[in-house]
Amino acid sequence: MQLYRLLTGPDDSSFCHKVTKALNSGWRLYGSPSLAFDAESGAMRCSQAVIKTVEGGEYDPAMKLGEQ
Repeated sequence: MQLYRLLTGPDDSSFCHKVTKALNSGWRLYGSPSLAFDAESGAMRCSQAVIKTVEGGEYDPAMKLGEQ
């Protein structure tokens, strides 16, 4: 089964740690990162898609993808 997540966060080291944790948990980068200005908070926001292949099981919308 193929899993997909979109990681998001502020443009700071916490976002880099979130992506690093995903990579070290078997997720792979999917596409390029994105950066956008959040006018409400006045801060830059980052996003990065990641994918992971897991054996067995069937997709269930109730799955906690971050725990896979």
